[in-house]
Amino acid sequence: MKHLIIILAAFLLINAKTSAQTTTLAEVKITTSAQCDMCKKRIEDGLYSQKGIVEANLNVDTKIVTVKYRSNKTTYAIIRNYISGLGYSADDALANKEAYDKLPGCCQLDGGH
Repeated sequence: MKHLIIILAAFLLINAKTSAQTTTLAEVKITTSAQCDMCKKRIEDGLYSQKGIVEANLNVDTKIVTVKYRSNKTTYAIIRNYISGLGYSADDALANKEAYDKLPGCCQLDGGH
């Protein structure tokens, strides 16, 4: 029994190292239609709730959100489409109209869709 526990522990340790080695962090910068700090909070909080997102930081002045993510968990296209689904344009993806219409007035200043 003692040997079985040692073998199982070794297997789990090797598996954890292999899993960590195959996870690649990627970074993408996406231009959004964000207007204010409420937009920043909505986009960043929304992204953090998504699988694979490690970091999200929106610069309101440039309207660019920098996202660090695990490339084995999500993709640029999924991230871009998620931002669009929140009601903001994201690079060439237009804002989802229904979500955009629900944004506060200050967040709709540029016509985002």
